[in-house]
Amino acid sequence: MQTGPVDTEIISRVLKGDQAIYAELVKRYQNFVFTIALRYTPNREDAEEIAQDVFVKAYRSLADFRGDSKFSTWLYTIVTTTCITFLRKKRIPVHSLDNERVFEVADNQNSAFRANQVEQKSKAQAIQEAMRLLSVDDARIITLFYQAEQSLEEIGRILGIDPNTAKVKLHRARQRLKEKMVKHYAEIVNELTH
Repeated sequence: MQTGPVDTEIISRVLKGDQAIYAELVKRYQNFVFTIALRYTPNREDAEEIAQDVFVKAYRSLADFRGDSKFSTWLYTIVTTTCITFLRKKRIPVHSLDNERVFEVADNQNSAFRANQVEQKSKAQAIQEAMRLLSVDDARIITLFYQAEQSLEEIGRILGIDPNTAKVKLHRARQRLKEKMVKHYAEIVNELTH
């Protein structure tokens, strides 16, 4: 849960000259940005470099943020553009959005909760493995909705589709994920539903 000033207040303060408050935005979104960067490159150092570059670009472009959508939606666009540009420069093969290692690294970053970690990890790993079985488009829309917490309108803007189309695609992607889970991980599905 977010504490402190809302994103738009922070942005307003930065634009008025309070540059130090920008660190609050970085703190809020560093895991989000890093996780997305890891989806494009399995190399942790490259993902860290991309994340730093994203926050520099976001800072320089902060005046362009109009507030039509959540800050995270605007930032997501910067992350994906920066990742693609970085990979083109380095000529690194682009990895699928549903790369299992991405989620393992992201899980390890916030490992303060050790209780039930093995059980939770096996459930999360099963879900991520099932997501790997989905198409890139299905995995992307599920990730945007559940992990990036984007609304259907924001997903529509990001993917360049109508929000109703996003809703239909999300519903179908969830159905396909459920089918994969039932087929390959029936025992875990039973645990999650009981």
